[in-house]
Amino acid sequence: MKVFRKLGWFFAREWRSYTVGIIMLILVALMELVPPQVIGWVIDGIAQDTLTGNLLLQFILLLVAVAVLTYIVRYFWRIMIFGASYRLGRILRSRLYRKYSEMSPAFYQKRRTGDLMAHATNDIQAVQATAGAGILTIADSLITGGAVLITMAITISPKLTLIAMIPLPLMVILTSYYGTLMNRGFKKAQAAFSMLNDKTQESISGIKVTKTFGYEKSDQADFRKLSDDVVEKNLKVSKVDALFDPTIMMVIGISYFLSIFFGARMVLDDTITIGALVTFTTYLGMMVWPLLALGWFFNLVQRGSASYDRIQDIMDTPNQIGADYRIQDQPDGDIEFNIGAFNFPDDESDGLRDVRFTIRKGSTVGIVGRTGSGKSALIRLLLREFDTVNPDDIRYGSHALRDYSIRNLRSQFGYVPQDHFLFSTTIRNNIAFSNPDLPDEDIFHAASLSHIHEDISGFPDGYGTVVGERGVSLSGGQKQRISIARALIKDPEVLILDDSLSAVDAETEERILANIQSNRAGKTNIITAHRMSAVSHADLIIVMDSGTIIEHGTHQGLMEQKGWYHDTYNSQALREALESSLDNLVQKEDD
Repeated sequence: MKVFRKLGWFFAREWRSYTVGIIMLILVALMELVPPQVIGWVIDGIAQDTLTGNLLLQFILLLVAVAVLTYIVRYFWRIMIFGASYRLGRILRSRLYRKYSEMSPAFYQKRRTGDLMAHATNDIQAVQATAGAGILTIADSLITGGAVLITMAITISPKLTLIAMIPLPLMVILTSYYGTLMNRGFKKAQAAFSMLNDKTQESISGIKVTKTFGYEKSDQADFRKLSDDVVEKNLKVSKVDALFDPTIMMVIGISYFLSIFFGARMVLDDTITIGALVTFTTYLGMMVWPLLALGWFFNLVQRGSASYDRIQDIMDTPNQIGADYRIQDQPDGDIEFNIGAFNFPDDESDGLRDVRFTIRKGSTVGIVGRTGSGKSALIRLLLREFDTVNPDDIRYGSHALRDYSIRNLRSQFGYVPQDHFLFSTTIRNNIAFSNPDLPDEDIFHAASLSHIHEDISGFPDGYGTVVGERGVSLSGGQKQRISIARALIKDPEVLILDDSLSAVDAETEERILANIQSNRAGKTNIITAHRMSAVSHADLIIVMDSGTIIEHGTHQGLMEQKGWYHDTYNSQALREALESSLDNLVQKEDD
């Protein structure tokens, strides 16, 4: 029953719908009391030879009227109660989605996609059922059951009613015990379903890798193992669930036995009539649904309680990023890094140390280094995916980075990540993601700057081409260039290319960078790369290694230092020259 207290905010909001629905349930319960009474009157009329054709017709018309009215009222209480529960599902989904969109990457490092999907589907459905069918079952049980019991006691025999209710405490004890088992089992079943969701999502996303390595059978075996675990845990829940109905039917059976045994003796003693006993047993039959509904109610409540706790666990998870801003202004000016030490959550080793440099407004800065040197860590801190311990470690303009609201801060950036992501829609919609109402001319211009316009024009459907999930139908270079076009169309104050040219050839890279330089005068560009040619034109080049800066300066200055940048640049230039020579040689042989 705790789940109803937790959902008190919703019931207060929808009290009119539930009140009207429950009033209609009361009307239905009262109308359902009429047919057994009519049956008793008819039987007594036959036994006493007082039933006439006209009286029988009146009874039939009464039953028809009650049936029609019951049908109409049932229709409206369903709209009221179940309509409210559907609105609860919509509210919870909206809140959960908003929570997902607000959380920082640290949250997603601890939560897997399949688990989050399970919260948004199965768990919300279970809570929705509690607010719909759960309210119905408990209200119907109390209203119908209470009305039947009162009618049995008042119109027939309070003594016989008391005798028939003797087994009820046994049912209450057993169903309460079953409910406890149900709650525990359902939580485990939902957790197993989350793991199966994770596996399914991971297997489908990585199907190409799985097939490439011939890992299909092993992957299928892993899936079957998780699927069997879900089945096993749900079977345990079902076994507990299966105990409710037999227990209730057993209680009803005992009540029937006691009613007929003692009722027959009361008929023989002329305490009640035969018609009254038939009416009593008919009413007792009407108690089957309220008691079954009560068992169903315990089932729904335990499922809903377990699921609501899982949802609330997500909702109560604090977002450590973005809640402490002090000003509403948009950032503007130089970006200053002054990081003494930083390590990612749950990582004991320092990710960055002694990183100090300034990015002047309107300049182009290149950040290079080996894999794992800390290039992307700098970008993630700048975008506030994570926060440094000291607020002043990164400043943008005249304020610390975290003084700005997340929305205003990130609105200044156009970001192309290493893991470029395209949505399952048209190329046009992917490029115009930040503003779907942009004219086609702006989209074509951004695509031309990223050197992808000609490729797109060559597709049968052009910009209307649907790229498939995560851009599966495109090459790596095409996906990168569409991602760059998506960032350029914002015309951001700060453009960040996080190793976003790795899948294009050197000639295409040079053209894209030239376009960016000529079209973004006065605006800041940050480029991280493994290929030194991508940053050779930069106003400032930062060389990272093991989380710290080992060199910095212009291309010319770094070449004169003859350090890591000098050696790597010459090595890459020599390799590209050799590859170009080999390509020319192969082409001559083919000619």
